[in-house]
Amino acid sequence: MDPVSIARRNLALEIISALRARGHQAYLVGGCVRDRLLGIDPKDYDVSTDAQPNLLTSYFPRSECVGAHFGVILVTQGAGIHVEVATFRSEGLYVDGRRPSEVRFERDPALDARRRDFTINALMEDVCGEQILDFVGGLQDLEKGVVRAIGDPRKRFEEDHLRMLRAVRFAARLNFSIDPETLDAIRQEAHCIAKISSERIRGELVRILTEGAARRGFELLDECNLLVYLLPEVKAFQGVQQPPEFHPEGDVWEHVLLMLSQLRNSSPTLAMGVLLHDIGKPSTFRIADRIRFDGHAEVGARMAAEVASRLRFSSAEAEQITSLVANHMKFKDVQQMRLSTLKRFLCLPHFEEHLELHRLDCLASNLRTDSYDYVQAKLRELEDEELRPARLITGRDLIEVGYKPGPRFGQALEAVETAQLEGEIHSREEALALAASVLGRLPATNSTNLMNRA
Repeated sequence: MDPVSIARRNLALEIISALRARGHQAYLVGGCVRDRLLGIDPKDYDVSTDAQPNLLTSYFPRSECVGAHFGVILVTQGAGIHVEVATFRSEGLYVDGRRPSEVRFERDPALDARRRDFTINALMEDVCGEQILDFVGGLQDLEKGVVRAIGDPRKRFEEDHLRMLRAVRFAARLNFSIDPETLDAIRQEAHCIAKISSERIRGELVRILTEGAARRGFELLDECNLLVYLLPEVKAFQGVQQPPEFHPEGDVWEHVLLMLSQLRNSSPTLAMGVLLHDIGKPSTFRIADRIRFDGHAEVGARMAAEVASRLRFSSAEAEQITSLVANHMKFKDVQQMRLSTLKRFLCLPHFEEHLELHRLDCLASNLRTDSYDYVQAKLRELEDEELRPARLITGRDLIEVGYKPGPRFGQALEAVETAQLEGEIHSREEALALAASVLGRLPATNSTNLMNRA
């Protein structure tokens, strides 16, 4: 267990001890109990208690209300050390597919357990009496490896549509099955997922992609009829055949699933890049001398940008996802690239993600890693100063020697950068001379100035 998780557990135990000393019930609850029973080190700890919210804030001055209406506070103890503490509650009807219209604080932990989403997430642990409180059959489902909604599954999903995605995430990450009645309810309610905010959907999708079971997660999304509503562009991969000489694994869907199965400790942007790298293939499919997808990287980049925007990724994340899709085909040309072109390619932001996507692409298709090996060798060979040399001149230099800014400035500076990356020029004098050849002769009054500055 990492130090932060240990500190969070210790804080949770301190909170429980303090509440018990004041005569309250207090238990560990939810994911931390589930994971510990499965032999997984919990990363976060939650506490459930009969203490009312006003008492909680008085007991723990270093706390903040994160859900005042729901009786939830966050107790903190230094950077990254925090525990969520919630008062037992039951809930009224849900009217918007997300929040209950009424919250009632309770003293009975069983009522708190029964309003939760899945049986395996409703277990409580009495750390003082060293026993598990199970009011909904969670222990049995843990033993069987089943994700089961508490009570009527359709009602649980009507209350909060996001629970459908959470069912998939838990089943994928824990390698559990979804209870048949729960699965059937998800299929019936799948169309309601479109009512959930893009931010909440993005959060669950990213977790499915990055928690270590991305392939299983997306197979379940499809099995539950959620994929077609969440990412119809990915659903369209199914049945899109590929040239067998390059893709013996099968259609685009199987190719992407194979890549997802090999994702390990992935960033959200790399995971999304893997998922969407061939998003342009269905719309560019054609049969000529063989199956072809002409321009699919360019088409895919535009589509990936639209998906990233729809899911409300940050601008920086959306830019990286789009770049991964736009550039993934360039690896096939690396051994024929001019040195300057190769250096620019290797200097793409977060190039390590581009390289990892390419590696996964190879492993999920024809297993040819010659381009990957070539790039790795070049990265070892080239010093950082060679890849990212300091500029010899800037636009300001050109202005100072007499040129007026204009569209050709960019052409001149690009020509200088290319020559520098190719190793053809090495000094400011050579750079200014090359720029002059692109821009034309300097005004006579500035020719001496140019020579003096060179």
